[in-house]
Amino acid sequence: MKKKILFILSVSLFLFSNIIFAQKKDRNLSELINKNESAWSYIKPWIDTARNKVEILPKDILRADSALYQTQVTTKSTMGSIIYETGGILIDNGWIRVLGSGSKKLDRSLMDWNKGKSYSILGSSLSYLLVADDVLGGFFAINNGEFGKENIGKIFYFAPDNLKWQSLGMTYSEFIQFCFSGDINKFYDGFRWKNWEKEIENIDGNAAYTFYPYLCTKEGNDINKVSKKIVPINEVWTTEMDLQKLFLGK
Repeated sequence: MKKKILFILSVSLFLFSNIIFAQKKDRNLSELINKNESAWSYIKPWIDTARNKVEILPKDILRADSALYQTQVTTKSTMGSIIYETGGILIDNGWIRVLGSGSKKLDRSLMDWNKGKSYSILGSSLSYLLVADDVLGGFFAINNGEFGKENIGKIFYFAPDNLKWQSLGMTYSEFIQFCFSGDINKFYDGFRWKNWEKEIENIDGNAAYTFYPYLCTKEGNDINKVSKKIVPINEVWTTEMDLQKLFLGK
């Protein structure tokens, strides 16, 4: 069984790399939806045995169809299955948001969110793909050359405290497993302020926090001493990309 899952994960990565990042002729929905070999069959047990709180957001079938078609990844892959079976996934009370086909609490499909960021015209080649983000204004993306050639297909994290993309050394499937059962407290050590659990009840997947002083500054290195404001997630993205250019010249 373990060998079968590892094989499916490798197929998932192959499908992603060869379809998403170098799209050619679009395939129709009947070619993308595989009911007999859906990756959901192995994702569901991950959810059932998750150590972290996992909330599967309900999907709207029309949005799911549209999102899957735009992404051009089959449901045999982890990503395709998550897009088609969920409106998105909230981890740890919504601290991390994994993009799916869009839902009320996470009103962004994966490809819609990437428009104007990783691509301008749907169907063009991508050098990276945003797949998740968090309430801090941190972003997770799959690399296809944007962050270097040595970690193609791996998840990178844009950290708001240093404004750099850093490899996590994980594939997309491994990242999903980390979200479900990994040590999230350790990953965010020093960035979970007092009473964060209560405060993030007021934020959904369409927004994130901005901090002042900025977390990337010396004055903002203690998250318990900075001010916080909830703003649309797109505003957070724009602000952080501007800060990266300002401080790092990128």
